[in-house]
Amino acid sequence: MEADEVNGESAVDSRDEWTLLAWTALAVAVPVIITLWCSVQRSKRKMLIKDIFRRSKHGWHYTDLFNKPTYCCVCSQHIIQGAFCDCCGVCADEQCLRRADRSLPCKEIMAPAQADGSLAHRWARGNVPLCSYCAVCKQQCGTQPKLCDYRCVWCQITVHEDCRAGLQDGSRCDLGEFRSLIVPPHYLHRVNKLRRGQSEEHSKLAEMCGSGWTPVLVLANTRSGNNMGEALLREFRTVLNPVQVFDLSELPPAKALQLCVLLPAGSVRVLVCGGDGTVGWVLDAIDAMKLKGQEQFAPQVTILPLGTGNDLSNTLGWGAGYAGEIPVEQVLRNIMDAEVVKMDRWKVQIASKGYYNFRKPKVLSMNNYFSVGPDALMALNFHAHREKTPSLFSSRIINKAVYFFYGTKDCLVQECKDLDKRIELELDGERVPLPSLEGIIVCNIRYWGGGCRLWDGMGDEPCPPTRLDDGLLEVLGVFGSFHCAQIQVKLANPVRLGQAHTVRMVLKSSRMPMQVDGEPWAQGPCTITITHKTQTLMLYHSAEQTDDDDDDSSSSDTDAALKQPVPNSNSAP
Repeated sequence: MEADEVNGESAVDSRDEWTLLAWTALAVAVPVIITLWCSVQRSKRKMLIKDIFRRSKHGWHYTDLFNKPTYCCVCSQHIIQGAFCDCCGVCADEQCLRRADRSLPCKEIMAPAQADGSLAHRWARGNVPLCSYCAVCKQQCGTQPKLCDYRCVWCQITVHEDCRAGLQDGSRCDLGEFRSLIVPPHYLHRVNKLRRGQSEEHSKLAEMCGSGWTPVLVLANTRSGNNMGEALLREFRTVLNPVQVFDLSELPPAKALQLCVLLPAGSVRVLVCGGDGTVGWVLDAIDAMKLKGQEQFAPQVTILPLGTGNDLSNTLGWGAGYAGEIPVEQVLRNIMDAEVVKMDRWKVQIASKGYYNFRKPKVLSMNNYFSVGPDALMALNFHAHREKTPSLFSSRIINKAVYFFYGTKDCLVQECKDLDKRIELELDGERVPLPSLEGIIVCNIRYWGGGCRLWDGMGDEPCPPTRLDDGLLEVLGVFGSFHCAQIQVKLANPVRLGQAHTVRMVLKSSRMPMQVDGEPWAQGPCTITITHKTQTLMLYHSAEQTDDDDDDSSSSDTDAALKQPVPNSNSAP
């Protein structure tokens, strides 16, 4: 009897254990299955959205959170997450993406004109910009909590639904404030009908765009500085014709600049959004155009500084760095008001020494400066670590902090000491005796090292001003990393070694760090020869002060030299 009771209790305990085990397994398995199912569905959804984006004529971008109250342009419902087109501004939730593709056309980069030769308004309903006003009644638009009012994707004017019929010009669009910078779709439509070799007809077609038409091409490097490139590309596509806006991570400058051939010669301006390295990349592509016999189509270049140093941008009056402090509309206004100046470009030829070296001399292009010594060593160390972990170098502040770290390290190590014993310097064929230096800097522009004025900085002794177009280089020396830091905070002066049309340096022994416009490398014994290469047209923005000591006489002379405009009938909008 007792044995039966014991067996019964053990059976019950066994059943309870199995029940507990089953529930435990179920509690573990169900969340795992649900998580896997959700992951698969999420992956399918992303693939579906990606496929829609790839096939669509819209420039869709997905966002998890819109930064303002937004309504779907298809179902008119309020949406928090979804997709928006960076060209025409259409917004849609995931369920309405396909319908938006079919029923809502995007901004056309190439389309025929109306019967009278003008461009028609292309209206997008709802989601008008904040603080926009009706072009008819002058009252604020987009104030109602629903999909309402209209915006023209070309001229950017907004109108109420009830006021749209009372618009003065009816369906005619004048492209708005930036008509002199926009490539109209009907112009490209007519150019597309021309046969090859009829480039002289482009000037005749340009008459429909007005006498002051100076179209601008935007070339952005999305990897420069603080990664603002993608956001800027979207904003420029909204204001301009999307065919004018290029992502240099997808299309090299040489191909992007081929659009210049379809536009009137001498009228095109190029806005380079990036650092000094990106500017040099674009200028090299312009030189390649000249070699192909397309010199008449070479554009004028301006800069939106997104890099770390931005010394060329600072020299030309565009500031030491852009962080979104002014809207792209103001950037375009500054371009329209800019002056055209010439800038020298230089050829750096490096002939290595050695019994077994039969390679041709290395040839580089220089816009800003060439240097050998501590500043090149800092750039070389920075470049090596950025190549290993590029994701850590996405902020301009972090980049400058890393430069500071390597400069401090070199103050203790002094890897470039006794440079005067390792190198010989010649200016225009004359040997220059060197003091006990650690570095030599050869400058073409006014600024160096992220905004430091070298040649015409703090020195009391008179010196010729720095100019971009005088065919002269300024050659200076520094005593080490600590001396460089003192110069940057204006506690010391560099050693002025002279000005020259041709600079020649002979590195007799050992390896030394060198750089051209921020691109560093370690170089063994060699002969470096810097000669004039060509001149290019740049845009100078005279309205912005780039240094806090602009009341100095030397600074005033330099600014006056830079502001001398180039006579060009097509340079003024």
